[in-house]
Amino acid sequence: MDDRPIGVFDSGIGGLTVVNALTKVLPDESIFYVGDTARVPYGSKSKKSIQQFSYEITRWLVQQDCKMIVVACNTVSSIALKKLKLKFSLPIIDVIDPVVNYAIEASNNSSIGILGTQATIKSNAYKNCIKSINSYVNIVSQACPLFVPLAEEGWTEGEIPYLIASHYLKKFKNINIDTMILGCTHYPLLKDIISSILGDKIQLIDSGESTAKVVSEILQYNNLNSSNDKGRIHCFVTDDAISFDMLAVKFLNKKIFKTKLIDIS
Repeated sequence: MDDRPIGVFDSGIGGLTVVNALTKVLPDESIFYVGDTARVPYGSKSKKSIQQFSYEITRWLVQQDCKMIVVACNTVSSIALKKLKLKFSLPIIDVIDPVVNYAIEASNNSSIGILGTQATIKSNAYKNCIKSINSYVNIVSQACPLFVPLAEEGWTEGEIPYLIASHYLKKFKNINIDTMILGCTHYPLLKDIISSILGDKIQLIDSGESTAKVVSEILQYNNLNSSNDKGRIHCFVTDDAISFDMLAVKFLNKKIFKTKLIDIS
């Protein structure tokens, strides 16, 4: 048994959707969550910057004695994951592989849509991962760069986010897909609006549940499960802890300790 925390990070608040799923599957585990609110969004940043940011956060979490790192950011998973695994020896889990396997199984017509940040879509990480498993899957991708700022500001309902989402999603109205991957952990916060535009014939898949399942399996396989029955969530941000706390309450079903401001650069 191992009572050390699980480290989770994202560019901002979006990764809390993964934390929420983790607490349901692994209620005894304590979690150290880092939201890089000073440098959000990552999707419009250069590859070099994203790799540097993710290295700094991972290093900080390792220094806090985390037993595993969950990269709750699709942009980092698609661009920096390989380098992180080369530099650190503890288990590092991404959010792309788990959700791709789930989406392929969920699709009935082998036609899958992908929504993501500019960096994630440009990297073709989802497309390459899907094709490596099933080369016959039809894939349609769309970058949605304004979704992250909307989620970070708490604009998850109303006319403005609806109009923005309608603009991004209009291409899917005449395409016969039955499964849509929400390829950014911020996007589930806009799930209701996305669903209202796409309709109930298209199943929305986010990374939280599938990632939590993989984390649980790896913990068990490596005998890293916690023996503590009082798992706690500790949140850390690189800027503006007050607004983060206000939004975090909406997305977690578990009390968090007062969010702390940290310097990781």
